[in-house]
Amino acid sequence: MIDSYKHKGMRKILVNELREKGISNERVLEAFYNVPRHFFLDRIFEKQAYSNMAFRIGANQTISHPYTVVFQTQLLEIKKGEKVLEIGTGSGFQTAVLCELGAKVFSIERQRELYLKAKPLLYKLGYKPTLKYGDGYKGWEVFAPFDKIIITCGAPYIPEDLIKQLKVGGKMVIPVGEGEEQEMVFIVKKDENGECDIYNKGVFKFVPMLKNIEK
Repeated sequence: MIDSYKHKGMRKILVNELREKGISNERVLEAFYNVPRHFFLDRIFEKQAYSNMAFRIGANQTISHPYTVVFQTQLLEIKKGEKVLEIGTGSGFQTAVLCELGAKVFSIERQRELYLKAKPLLYKLGYKPTLKYGDGYKGWEVFAPFDKIIITCGAPYIPEDLIKQLKVGGKMVIPVGEGEEQEMVFIVKKDENGECDIYNKGVFKFVPMLKNIEK
Protein backbone atom coordinates (compact mmCIF):
# COMPACT_ATOMS: atom_id res chain seq x y z
CA MET A 1 0.00 0.00 0.00
CA ILE A 2 1.40 3.33 -1.09
CA ASP A 3 0.35 6.76 0.16
CA SER A 4 2.07 9.03 -2.33
CA TYR A 5 2.47 12.81 -2.46
CA LYS A 6 -0.27 12.74 -5.09
CA HIS A 7 -2.65 10.99 -2.70
CA LYS A 8 -1.80 13.44 0.07
CA GLY A 9 -2.35 16.36 -2.27
CA MET A 10 -5.79 15.09 -3.27
CA ARG A 11 -6.59 14.50 0.39
CA LYS A 12 -5.62 18.05 1.27
CA ILE A 13 -7.93 19.39 -1.43
CA LEU A 14 -10.78 17.27 -0.08
CA VAL A 15 -10.13 18.49 3.48
CA ASN A 16 -10.33 22.09 2.26
CA GLU A 17 -13.62 21.26 0.54
CA LEU A 18 -14.99 19.82 3.76
CA ARG A 19 -13.87 22.93 5.63
CA GLU A 20 -15.73 25.08 3.09
CA LYS A 21 -18.85 22.96 3.65
CA GLY A 22 -18.86 23.97 7.30
CA ILE A 23 -16.69 21.45 9.12
CA SER A 24 -14.82 23.60 11.62
CA ASN A 25 -13.24 21.13 14.04
CA GLU A 26 -9.59 21.08 12.98
CA ARG A 27 -8.84 17.97 15.07
CA VAL A 28 -11.45 16.08 13.08
CA LEU A 29 -10.13 17.39 9.77
CA GLU A 30 -6.57 16.47 10.75
CA ALA A 31 -7.66 12.96 11.74
CA PHE A 32 -9.48 12.59 8.42
CA TYR A 33 -6.39 13.77 6.53
CA ASN A 34 -4.18 11.29 8.36
CA VAL A 35 -6.17 8.27 7.13
CA PRO A 36 -5.50 7.31 3.47
CA ARG A 37 -9.06 6.71 2.24
CA HIS A 38 -7.86 4.89 -0.89
CA PHE A 39 -6.58 2.05 1.31
CA PHE A 40 -10.21 1.26 2.18
CA LEU A 41 -11.48 1.07 -1.41
CA ASP A 42 -10.88 -1.26 -4.32
CA ARG A 43 -7.96 -0.13 -6.44
CA ILE A 44 -10.23 0.67 -9.40
CA PHE A 45 -11.65 3.53 -7.32
CA GLU A 46 -8.26 4.93 -6.27
CA LYS A 47 -8.57 8.07 -8.40
CA GLN A 48 -12.06 8.75 -7.06
CA ALA A 49 -11.17 8.06 -3.41
CA TYR A 50 -10.75 11.75 -2.64
CA SER A 51 -13.98 12.98 -4.13
CA ASN A 52 -16.93 13.59 -1.81
CA MET A 53 -18.67 10.36 -2.80
CA ALA A 54 -19.84 7.11 -1.23
CA PHE A 55 -18.71 3.79 -2.74
CA ARG A 56 -19.86 0.20 -2.60
CA ILE A 57 -17.53 -1.95 -0.50
CA GLY A 58 -19.23 -5.34 -0.76
CA ALA A 59 -22.11 -7.09 1.04
CA ASN A 60 -24.44 -4.35 -0.29
CA GLN A 61 -22.74 -1.83 2.02
CA THR A 62 -20.98 1.47 1.34
CA ILE A 63 -18.14 3.60 2.63
CA SER A 64 -19.83 6.86 3.63
CA HIS A 65 -19.39 10.22 1.97
CA PRO A 66 -16.37 12.02 3.45
CA TYR A 67 -18.66 14.85 4.54
CA THR A 68 -20.89 12.40 6.41
CA VAL A 69 -17.90 10.88 8.20
CA VAL A 70 -16.59 14.20 9.47
CA PHE A 71 -20.07 15.58 10.20
CA GLN A 72 -20.92 12.69 12.51
CA THR A 73 -17.47 12.77 14.09
CA GLN A 74 -17.60 16.51 14.72
CA LEU A 75 -20.96 16.22 16.47
CA LEU A 76 -19.50 13.81 19.03
CA GLU A 77 -16.64 16.13 20.11
CA ILE A 78 -14.41 13.16 20.86
CA LYS A 79 -11.64 13.60 23.41
CA LYS A 80 -8.50 11.49 23.66
CA GLY A 81 -9.00 8.39 25.77
CA GLU A 82 -12.79 8.32 25.53
CA LYS A 83 -14.53 5.00 24.96
CA VAL A 84 -16.43 5.10 21.68
CA LEU A 85 -18.83 2.43 20.43
CA GLU A 86 -19.21 2.30 16.66
CA ILE A 87 -22.11 0.39 15.12
CA GLY A 88 -21.16 -0.55 11.56
CA THR A 89 -17.42 -1.04 11.08
CA GLY A 90 -17.90 -1.31 7.31
CA SER A 91 -14.63 -0.71 5.49
CA GLY A 92 -12.98 0.43 8.73
CA PHE A 93 -12.41 3.99 7.52
CA GLN A 94 -14.58 5.70 10.14
CA THR A 95 -13.02 3.39 12.74
CA ALA A 96 -9.57 4.61 11.73
CA VAL A 97 -10.62 8.26 11.99
CA LEU A 98 -11.92 7.63 15.53
CA CYS A 99 -8.62 5.95 16.42
CA GLU A 100 -6.70 8.94 15.02
CA LEU A 101 -8.59 11.12 17.48
CA GLY A 102 -7.21 9.01 20.32
CA ALA A 103 -10.46 7.25 21.16
CA LYS A 104 -10.63 3.72 22.56
CA VAL A 105 -12.80 2.27 19.82
CA PHE A 106 -15.16 -0.68 20.11
CA SER A 107 -16.73 -1.46 16.74
CA ILE A 108 -19.42 -3.97 15.74
CA GLU A 109 -20.01 -5.16 12.17
CA ARG A 110 -23.07 -7.14 11.11
CA GLN A 111 -21.61 -8.40 7.80
CA ARG A 112 -19.01 -11.13 8.34
CA GLU A 113 -17.41 -10.41 4.94
CA LEU A 114 -16.68 -6.83 5.93
CA TYR A 115 -15.60 -7.74 9.46
CA LEU A 116 -13.04 -10.22 8.12
CA LYS A 117 -11.74 -7.65 5.64
CA ALA A 118 -11.60 -4.59 7.91
CA LYS A 119 -9.91 -6.25 10.89
CA PRO A 120 -6.55 -7.14 9.27
CA LEU A 121 -6.45 -3.84 7.34
CA LEU A 122 -6.88 -1.72 10.47
CA TYR A 123 -4.26 -3.70 12.36
CA LYS A 124 -1.86 -3.50 9.40
CA LEU A 125 -2.22 0.29 9.45
CA GLY A 126 -1.34 0.36 13.15
CA TYR A 127 -4.81 0.94 14.59
CA LYS A 128 -5.94 -1.17 17.52
CA PRO A 129 -9.71 -1.00 17.87
CA THR A 130 -11.61 -3.81 19.56
CA LEU A 131 -13.75 -5.39 16.84
CA LYS A 132 -16.70 -7.75 16.88
CA TYR A 133 -18.94 -9.54 14.40
CA GLY A 134 -22.39 -9.15 15.91
CA ASP A 135 -25.75 -7.43 16.25
CA GLY A 136 -25.35 -3.67 16.60
CA TYR A 137 -28.82 -3.26 18.07
CA LYS A 138 -27.58 -5.04 21.20
CA GLY A 139 -24.48 -2.88 21.58
CA TRP A 140 -21.57 -4.30 23.57
CA GLU A 141 -22.65 -4.44 27.20
CA VAL A 142 -19.44 -5.97 28.57
CA PHE A 143 -17.51 -2.79 27.69
CA ALA A 144 -20.25 -0.31 28.63
CA PRO A 145 -20.75 2.43 29.56
CA PHE A 146 -19.45 4.39 26.58
CA ASP A 147 -18.63 8.09 26.41
CA LYS A 148 -19.81 8.32 22.81
CA ILE A 149 -21.74 6.10 20.38
CA ILE A 150 -21.78 6.47 16.61
CA ILE A 151 -24.09 4.54 14.29
CA THR A 152 -23.02 4.48 10.64
CA CYS A 153 -26.15 2.91 9.14
CA GLY A 154 -29.80 3.88 8.99
CA ALA A 155 -31.80 2.59 11.97
CA PRO A 156 -35.60 2.35 11.97
CA TYR A 157 -35.60 3.50 15.61
CA ILE A 158 -33.20 4.36 18.43
CA PRO A 159 -32.20 1.05 20.08
CA GLU A 160 -32.92 1.09 23.82
CA ASP A 161 -29.85 -1.03 24.57
CA LEU A 162 -27.61 1.65 23.10
CA ILE A 163 -29.15 4.34 25.28
CA LYS A 164 -28.59 2.11 28.34
CA GLN A 165 -24.93 1.64 27.40
CA LEU A 166 -24.30 5.38 27.03
CA LYS A 167 -22.83 7.24 30.01
CA VAL A 168 -24.84 9.98 31.65
CA GLY A 169 -23.69 13.09 29.79
CA GLY A 170 -22.59 10.90 26.89
CA LYS A 171 -23.41 11.65 23.26
CA MET A 172 -24.78 9.52 20.46
CA VAL A 173 -25.27 10.22 16.77
CA ILE A 174 -27.61 7.96 14.80
CA PRO A 175 -29.35 8.21 11.41
CA VAL A 176 -33.02 7.32 11.98
CA GLY A 177 -35.51 6.38 9.28
CA GLU A 178 -36.63 3.42 7.18
CA GLY A 179 -36.76 5.10 3.78
CA GLU A 180 -33.99 6.09 1.38
CA GLU A 181 -33.19 9.08 3.59
CA GLN A 182 -32.69 9.34 7.35
CA GLU A 183 -32.73 12.14 9.88
CA MET A 184 -29.40 12.56 11.62
CA VAL A 185 -30.30 12.44 15.30
CA PHE A 186 -27.96 13.76 17.98
CA ILE A 187 -28.60 12.55 21.52
CA VAL A 188 -27.27 13.66 24.91
CA LYS A 189 -28.13 11.37 27.83
CA LYS A 190 -29.37 13.35 30.82
CA ASP A 191 -29.74 10.79 33.61
CA GLU A 192 -29.60 7.13 34.63
CA ASN A 193 -33.29 6.71 33.79
CA GLY A 194 -32.46 7.14 30.12
CA GLU A 195 -33.90 10.62 29.72
CA CYS A 196 -32.24 12.33 26.76
CA ASP A 197 -32.10 15.58 24.90
CA ILE A 198 -32.66 14.84 21.21
CA TYR A 199 -31.77 17.10 18.30
CA ASN A 200 -32.27 16.71 14.55
CA LYS A 201 -29.20 17.58 12.49
CA GLY A 202 -30.34 17.23 8.90
CA VAL A 203 -31.12 14.61 6.27
CA PHE A 204 -28.59 12.03 5.09
CA LYS A 205 -28.55 8.73 3.21
CA PHE A 206 -27.29 5.47 4.73
CA VAL A 207 -27.65 1.77 4.05
CA PRO A 208 -30.06 0.12 6.50
CA MET A 209 -29.00 -1.19 9.89
CA LEU A 210 -29.52 -4.96 9.83
CA LYS A 211 -30.42 -7.08 12.81
CA ASN A 212 -30.23 -10.86 12.66
CA ILE A 213 -26.82 -12.53 12.44
CA GLU A 214 -26.33 -14.91 9.54
CA LYS A 215 -25.77 -18.51 10.54
